[in-house]
Amino acid sequence: MLLRSLHIPKREFESGTGWALKPEGACQGDVCIPLSKRASDTVDVRQLANDIGMPLVEAPEHGLWALGPASINSRALATAEAPELTLPDLDGNEFKLSSLRGQKVLLFAWAPY
Repeated sequence: MLLRSLHIPKREFESGTGWALKPEGACQGDVCIPLSKRASDTVDVRQLANDIGMPLVEAPEHGLWALGPASINSRALATAEAPELTLPDLDGNEFKLSSLRGQKVLLFAWAPY
């Protein structure tokens, strides 16, 4: 999930990550992780990422943060299911990774750093 701010609406966090923020904590299905601070209408992404073990990477020169999927002890993904990814295709049309669900997919990512 790409972010322009570390304080976002609760609904945006939930739809972007798949975690539901409930009184008992951050939940996915039957699994809930207690949070250090109760979530309000605005989410402190840095604190919440720390609480549930999601990687958060900053690109200060662009004013962006990338919030990664939850992991087990920050070493392995909790599932092999890719998170939703939406990008423009070569013609500028919206393409969703989920449109390939059920097919084998190879994702190649490259960065010049």
